[in-house]
Amino acid sequence: MSNYNSLNPQQKQAVFSTSQYLRIIAGAGSGKTRVLTLRLVHMIEDLGYLPHRLLAITFTNKAANEMKDRVETVLGDLGRQVWISTIHSLCVRILREDISYLDYPKNFTVIDGVDQRSILKQAYKEFEIDSKQFSYSAMLNYIGGNKGAEVTVERAYVLAGNHPGEKLKATVYEYYEKQLRKMYALDFDDLIIYVIKLFRANADVNQKWQKRFDGISVDEFQDIDHQQYELIRLLTNENTQLFVVGDPDQTIYTWRGADVNIIMDFEKRFKPTETIVLNQNYRSTKPILAGANALIKNNEYRVDKDLFTNNTSADKIIHLSFRNSEQEATWVASQIRTLVQDHQRYQDIAVLYRANYLSRALEKALNFSQIPYVIYGGIRFYERQEIKDTISFLRLLTVKDDLSFRRATQAVRRGIGNKTLEDVALLAAQKSLTMYEVCQQHMDYFSGRAQNALMKFMADLHTIETQAQDKSVPDIVGVVLDHSGIRQSLTEAKETERLENVKQLIGDAMSFVQLNPEADLNEYLQMVSLYGDTDVDATESVKLMTVHSAKGLEFETVFVIGMSEGIFPNERALMESGKRGMEEERRLAYVAMTRAKSKLYLTESSGFSFVANRVQQPSRFLDEIDEEYIIHKGVSNYGQIEEQVKTTIDDYNYQAKRVTQKHKYKTGDVVIHTVFGEGYVLSVEKVGIKIAFNHPFGIKTIATNHPSITLASKAEDPSSSKEYFDA
Repeated sequence: MSNYNSLNPQQKQAVFSTSQYLRIIAGAGSGKTRVLTLRLVHMIEDLGYLPHRLLAITFTNKAANEMKDRVETVLGDLGRQVWISTIHSLCVRILREDISYLDYPKNFTVIDGVDQRSILKQAYKEFEIDSKQFSYSAMLNYIGGNKGAEVTVERAYVLAGNHPGEKLKATVYEYYEKQLRKMYALDFDDLIIYVIKLFRANADVNQKWQKRFDGISVDEFQDIDHQQYELIRLLTNENTQLFVVGDPDQTIYTWRGADVNIIMDFEKRFKPTETIVLNQNYRSTKPILAGANALIKNNEYRVDKDLFTNNTSADKIIHLSFRNSEQEATWVASQIRTLVQDHQRYQDIAVLYRANYLSRALEKALNFSQIPYVIYGGIRFYERQEIKDTISFLRLLTVKDDLSFRRATQAVRRGIGNKTLEDVALLAAQKSLTMYEVCQQHMDYFSGRAQNALMKFMADLHTIETQAQDKSVPDIVGVVLDHSGIRQSLTEAKETERLENVKQLIGDAMSFVQLNPEADLNEYLQMVSLYGDTDVDATESVKLMTVHSAKGLEFETVFVIGMSEGIFPNERALMESGKRGMEEERRLAYVAMTRAKSKLYLTESSGFSFVANRVQQPSRFLDEIDEEYIIHKGVSNYGQIEEQVKTTIDDYNYQAKRVTQKHKYKTGDVVIHTVFGEGYVLSVEKVGIKIAFNHPFGIKTIATNHPSITLASKAEDPSSSKEYFDA
């Protein structure tokens, strides 16, 4: 039997409640994952529920894996029978079983963001669209938005009216949908849409899946959108126990469809609902938590809850104001160095920001100070070029779709150019075949070098197909690497890191097979397509990330930089959404603050922001934190702050470097500025360098050692540079 004695009263109430409909308002750091896990354990161990009739829905692979591990640790083999998955993985399982009711094959392909962009690139080429007119991201948002709102291609044309730009977007939407249908592929939006369509059109199928589950639990319920909610609703009947967990104060994804009203109005839709508030925080210290509480109380539309903690500390939140972003970044780097000298680990420190561009100055400062860091949310493992190339060959062993064919031909140099591929695609369209089938059945259509290159490629594919027969998934990956030319190409190019990545793919396949002994290549590729968690370097390093990326994480020390009006809160969010936008920005700040366990620094600078196009002022959120929980260090403290920066940077021989740069520039030098471009040095003074830039910038004085300027060359004759003086 499991031990529930360590649960607090509210957690016990949530675990043992017998209510059919249960809403848990789980504050930040309140142990919700533990509650979710132990409730499943209690239902199986104490109440006799069959584990395979319980469904737990999460929204990230990381969360799903963590819950699986916890349940299996307690229940062993019984725990492995519980349906614990992301909502997209659940949809794939449903569709693999019943999509045939929609006249779609069960071996459909799930495409990811990279594949989506490949389709758009083809569409842009065919319709002569410049990606500067409609970025791929904007077009995918348009397509996803239409799908989410159940706007068909036909309806999109109607809504476009006579507007040329909208009609062009509708044309791309139509092309995109036709390509998916042609490949028997679904994107992530389709997975949910198709299940909803399946259930609505087939009552018997819907009832079958409703009867399959006696209990459904949903994590992060504050972040679901209307389609996800509709899917959950369709999975329940009058006998289903529904257990949802979330925190309206942490709803930060409305820009991608999340609606805080869904969790707020849950008790109106499922009656009677029992609501339990988990308000004991186990993560943060009292000053941090009290400051975050004071901030979020300024939001009107929320479930009132006063989080408390027993973690005492004398360290208040510290707010620091700087003259510019460079000084702000330099201080953050110096303080990280101080923390590490006081025995804190790099990996326990995070720097959060509202937007990605804010990392620029910080990255320079960290590099200069030789502080290891990783940007959380960089290129994901399965999206790296060499991994995508290998996966394309693996897909050619199964579904043989056109996207994989195109990518595989370009994975290594083969002499197959765009013209040849377009000829293949054209013939495929004329004969209603895939590009693979055209090369298999109509090679006589081609001639010369194109024919030879295609024949060699198809021969390599045949070798791979032959060698891969009756082999395990890891061995198949090895066959592809050996006979596709990928391993040889990376080895010859001495691409050590990329070579290690493809080797890791074999290990990844091995791990998959160990966990799923009966799984085949199709199921492995399905897992790869669904995998969405960021591949983060686990070595000891400071973590840099947007606040959105920080959701669900925690660190001993957190720096939140860029706490200025127009940046945080974001001006565009306020302009577009007014009061609702302000409340979401405040929720975002609340999430940022509650990532910290023991130390929290909020920083901002007063320099001019080219992004916001304004002189920066401190964020209003800083004034909303009660004075008893925060220490403000502003202009009056600059001397002390600058001395601390100087002292710490001395440890990195900054002064020695500065001496060597003191006389780096001379009158007559030509320099390059990152914003103003090329300029001519008029004079070098103690306060800086006077430089004449091209029109319209004119003459400016730039700090001597500022990283924005670099030496280009020495002008032979100042009179030859007349354009510098025409400002």
